[in-house]
Amino acid sequence: MAPNKNLAATVYGPNDLRLDERPIPEPAFNEVVVEVDTCGICGTDIHFLKDGGFGAQRLVKPIVLGHESAGVVRKVGSAVTHLKVGDRVAIEPAAGCRTCDLCKVGKYNICLDGKHCTTQKHDGNCSNYYAQYADCCFKLPDHVTMEEGALLEPLAVAVYAGRRADIRLGQRVIIFGAGPIGLVCLIAAKAMGATRTVILDLEHAKHRLEVAKKLGVTGVIGIRKEDTEEDLVKRIHEILGGPADRVLECSGSQPGMRVAIKATRNAGRICLVGLGNKDAQLPMVDAISREIEITTAMRYNHDYPAALEIVASGYVDVKPLVSHHFDLQDVHEAFRVASQGEGIKIMIHLVPRDTNNHGKFTN
Repeated sequence: MAPNKNLAATVYGPNDLRLDERPIPEPAFNEVVVEVDTCGICGTDIHFLKDGGFGAQRLVKPIVLGHESAGVVRKVGSAVTHLKVGDRVAIEPAAGCRTCDLCKVGKYNICLDGKHCTTQKHDGNCSNYYAQYADCCFKLPDHVTMEEGALLEPLAVAVYAGRRADIRLGQRVIIFGAGPIGLVCLIAAKAMGATRTVILDLEHAKHRLEVAKKLGVTGVIGIRKEDTEEDLVKRIHEILGGPADRVLECSGSQPGMRVAIKATRNAGRICLVGLGNKDAQLPMVDAISREIEITTAMRYNHDYPAALEIVASGYVDVKPLVSHHFDLQDVHEAFRVASQGEGIKIMIHLVPRDTNNHGKFTN
């Protein structure tokens, strides 16, 4: 039975997270109202809770966190024809305004007036009910779980990053950062044809590097305090058998960006994915003289269909990414675990699950 309340995980200020009751939304003509089943915790959610935001996105009013969600359609707008009540869907949480010049050329992911959640202007969807444009809700096949539906959001980030990096069959790829985004970037890079891959993270992140091994990475590098840039470049080249063709920089760190440039072949391409250092000092003369292309990726751009197909077809198994499960009433503990980096992907279940499936588990 659907809940008659709409509880939402709302951040009011640094480390001030509350379960608020919000009105149950009604759909506009082109929207559906989804009863959210599962919501993953993202690093940007943690930044809002711990740091009051990230980049230009600052906490200026209480906002609902969460944007990695899947659920069941409960209400349908008058103009919606491709979805019906009872459909299981993944929610793409980024939508453009539909009328600006960016939207008209297909760049809705960076529309200045878009409905992107969670941002300082728009609530997220870690709530019992959420209204979204119907064309941003993707019907899940019966065999795809709600957790897999929620994982489509980070996977879509990775698919977009891989497309921006132009990863091709037979290429050698470096991934900096073995957090959730780095790991899904590994999945996407392999799906796009990368044959040799290496992923780097701090030496103490051994549990994340072990997951990368399960996902089929060619080699992992645990970064030690004493490692120099030259040391890391040498170790990368040893694993890949030479310089990288493509790089997905998911750590957002200056050291990661610097090593990325130095470890990439002439005319290679680097895609900056991670949101870390606001400013960075980079070896740009080296990059320019060797014509290394540096591009960026923000959110995704019509990448949910590909992400869904990767999962639904069985081409990849994203389940090993899920490390913890929490009910909505335990949202504070869920965010504590996520902010401490104790797991990989933390899932909040807004619909009660079988108690035998609750708590921490190891894949």
